[in-house]
Amino acid sequence: MNFLTKLFLFAPGILLAITVHEVAHGWVADRLGDPTARLAGRLTLNPLVHLDPLGTLMLFIAHFGWAKPVPINPNYFKDPKRDIIWVSLAGPAANILAAALCGVLFRWFNSSGLALLSRMAVYAVLINLILAVFNLIPIPPLDGSKVLMGLLPAEQEYRFHQLERWGPLILIGIIFLNRRIPVLSLVIFPFVNFLGKIFTGYRLL
Repeated sequence: MNFLTKLFLFAPGILLAITVHEVAHGWVADRLGDPTARLAGRLTLNPLVHLDPLGTLMLFIAHFGWAKPVPINPNYFKDPKRDIIWVSLAGPAANILAAALCGVLFRWFNSSGLALLSRMAVYAVLINLILAVFNLIPIPPLDGSKVLMGLLPAEQEYRFHQLERWGPLILIGIIFLNRRIPVLSLVIFPFVNFLGKIFTGYRLL
């Protein structure tokens, strides 16, 4: 599959996945008392607002990537350690819900003989599931790291927090290492295939 074909088929799923992921973070934060994302204009369905250039490029190159994080200010939360967990889980949960809805569309398009639309829909399922599971890995700046920090005692949380500045470099290194040693694939693919089978009736990877 050449790049232009991949761009055409994958772009709708990528834009959907990134948008619902970040809007979900901001919406839950807003509901828990933090208006930062809303005031920054991040509670919008315009995908261009949420794109992270490097994270989006990684989605096309390595099929693992991330969006531009919505700004969150835990000082607004009544219980910061608890509430940051809910905010962090909201993005992956929104992606799983989006994957389920795209799975319904895939089955409908597929049964109707709409091959192009069914391919777009199944790729949207795949991308949303990959983004959901990938983001639950506890490496900064992924959501899983914030969930872990919310669960750790204060001293361990502080130590883990020191990794944040190195997180993106570690993440990119692991993504490219995955091409030779499939550490990410071994963790992510079983979950993607399990949920993909439920949503579409097929193994996706």
